[in-house]
Amino acid sequence: MPMKNYLAIDTSNEYLTVIACNNGKRTVLFEENCAAQHSVRLMGAVDRVLKEAGLAPAECGFFCAVTGPGSFTGIRIGISAAKGFCAALAKPALGITTFETLAYNTEKKALAAVPAGRGFYYVCGFAEDKSVLLPPRFVGGEELAKLAGEYEVVAHAPMPVPYTRADPAAGLAAAAEAAGEERLGDIAALYVRKSQAEEERAARMERGQQ
Repeated sequence: MPMKNYLAIDTSNEYLTVIACNNGKRTVLFEENCAAQHSVRLMGAVDRVLKEAGLAPAECGFFCAVTGPGSFTGIRIGISAAKGFCAALAKPALGITTFETLAYNTEKKALAAVPAGRGFYYVCGFAEDKSVLLPPRFVGGEELAKLAGEYEVVAHAPMPVPYTRADPAAGLAAAAEAAGEERLGDIAALYVRKSQAEEERAARMERGQQ
């Protein structure tokens, strides 16, 4: 995909990223800890970044959102915002996974890792060319340690294994600019596992069938 003007949003985790690219020049807002206030801060951040970039929404070639994994609520906020711009301006959307924002922080074979709570992790393995070697999966600490022997682990949050600390904003920009036009279109959340509410509902249904 040739360089285009775009707006990219990441509300999938504790941080907030908004990037506006105008003729190849990036304007980046990155808040390390958004304190679960993405829904309150996002549109103000978008407005600020677009103004600093001198970019009108209508001048964007596409709108990008990070699709997860991460916070179920946060993911929906970012995707909804991107889809809103796309619908209003008849522009295509681009979905970038949290894994890609991590993997694009290294040129090596990488295992992108995201904490999933309770000692579990979401992981995805990438080759040097960023093709997927290991599809997204939900793993415990033991399997993470085993995979760390095969890949360079890249993460933004602390890991129980040696890892490279990623810059999610730089990774998002690199991934968005490397994506091919065949990836433009509608976007949907990437859920590696069900939400807690869905798991509890499934467990209740299973108990009721026994």
